[in-house]
Amino acid sequence: MTLNESLRARITEIIGSDDVVLFMKGSRRMPQCGFSSTVVQILDGLLPKYTTVNVLSDPDIRDGIKAFSDWPTIPQLYVKGEFLGGCDIVRQMHASGELAEKLGSLSGSAGAAAAPAAPPKVKLSETAAKALKGAVETEGDGGEVHIEISATYEYGLYVGPRAPGDVEVKAGGMTLLFDAASARRAEGLSIDYVEGDAGAGFRLESPNEPPKVRQLSPADVKAMKDKGEAFELFDVRTPKERAAASIAGSRLLDEEAQRYLMGLPKDTTLVFHCHHGGRSQAAAEHFLGQGFRNVFNLKGGIDAWSQTVDPSIPRY
Repeated sequence: MTLNESLRARITEIIGSDDVVLFMKGSRRMPQCGFSSTVVQILDGLLPKYTTVNVLSDPDIRDGIKAFSDWPTIPQLYVKGEFLGGCDIVRQMHASGELAEKLGSLSGSAGAAAAPAAPPKVKLSETAAKALKGAVETEGDGGEVHIEISATYEYGLYVGPRAPGDVEVKAGGMTLLFDAASARRAEGLSIDYVEGDAGAGFRLESPNEPPKVRQLSPADVKAMKDKGEAFELFDVRTPKERAAASIAGSRLLDEEAQRYLMGLPKDTTLVFHCHHGGRSQAAAEHFLGQGFRNVFNLKGGIDAWSQTVDPSIPRY
């Protein structure tokens, strides 16, 4: 791609808008590829603030930044206007300490990277505290409870030795340890221990967690229809499949429907379905990335609907 002067000036302005600028797929709170997520996790461990640019939302920037940097892949990291590289280079610089040194030399907000993370406020239920105490006693060897929260808000909990730089939090009579990046994501974290169909386990919830695609059973969707709740039901299958079997009130997600969908308010409840739930999950995640906040996938698709709600719909 040949950069025109207008696009070059636009990219230059974006790069100059902050000390640290990451061109990535998705956003800091919702990376949409593994390489972008990796760089976000590294930066989150070093920086309280930086700018991300979602190249998926702007084809001109997506192609233009590759020509601008003479670098073929995304993500791309700029520090103080200097292009550092993509995911592999950022990982190498992080491992060697070079990245922390470069970021630590910045002034202003980015210069606060070296500041330790503040201990977050955490709510630990009595049942969770009891279960954690039992885990520590079982593990032995003086291990302590560690909690990890990734850039995509996936949670990890384990018992192990304390590491340098761990952030200590006292909650429910327990000591909880967080790495710096996890501590910054953990403000307001609640931890419970619950019983479920799959057995007992810990449930961690953070108010900072971005929206996720949630699953609805056919019975759940039927109940929403019966109550007259407002929602949009989109069928992501092929026209041929839809001609053979369809759910009343659903709409084929063709080009016209996509234009209609993108014009809806971002808080609209969206439900997607396909044959068994795989294609609709991918569609739901795509529109979640477009800023919609109440996005659901019909678990099991129209096949499950036919089996549990409306047996008059042909199965195929």
